[in-house]
Amino acid sequence: MQNEHVIIQKVYDSKDDMHAADELIREYMPFIKSEVFKFTNKYSEVLQDEHSIAMLAFHEAIKGYSKSRGSFLNYASLLIKSRLIDYQRKEKRHYNQLSLDETYGDEEDTALIDTIPADNVDVMQEHNVQATKEEIIELSNQLRQYGVSLSDVADNSPKQDRTLEKCRQAINYAIENREIIDELLRTKKLPLTSLVNGSNVDRKTLERHRKYIVTMLLIYSNGYEIIRGHLSHIVRKGGYQA
Repeated sequence: MQNEHVIIQKVYDSKDDMHAADELIREYMPFIKSEVFKFTNKYSEVLQDEHSIAMLAFHEAIKGYSKSRGSFLNYASLLIKSRLIDYQRKEKRHYNQLSLDETYGDEEDTALIDTIPADNVDVMQEHNVQATKEEIIELSNQLRQYGVSLSDVADNSPKQDRTLEKCRQAINYAIENREIIDELLRTKKLPLTSLVNGSNVDRKTLERHRKYIVTMLLIYSNGYEIIRGHLSHIVRKGGYQA
């Protein structure tokens, strides 16, 4: 009971404190990993997408928790499972649209998957996991310069399709007009006036989702190839360009 009281106090202290939230997530990383394992029966180190989703769900639990919900860890567990189920369903719909034996280029070309020697698959997976970790660490370090952490990006992301489309519109404009990104990188501030005037998206929307927009612009302008690959099926509709 005393331990639960301590957890609840930490949760409430973390609701409006980005650094406290990050620390709480780090403290309960074993719990987060165990929830991923319970859901997938695989360790989260080889499931980067699921691991990231579970972390974001834990942060969402911090933001949405109240004492009336009972045990925080039970609440967080349910939310993590719910978000992993949502992700699994989205992935299933996505991959149902793709064919693993799809050919590329001329008809004589072999399927892309067939060009990978079977004995190299495990080596490639291990390399990809490590490379993904390195990209995430690099992005996290870069975001700190802009007052943004990975744990609060989900909280700042657009929740409605209409708002998401507006953010896409602004992001596409910035990508197509490099001076916007150059100013962002130089000043460490999102050039809102230029972005409002150029993209025709209202200032309130851009201000409300500043952290999300900054994160996406950094991802799509600084060579985060693996992260961009993970996001490709999500952002394809928006037409983001490398």
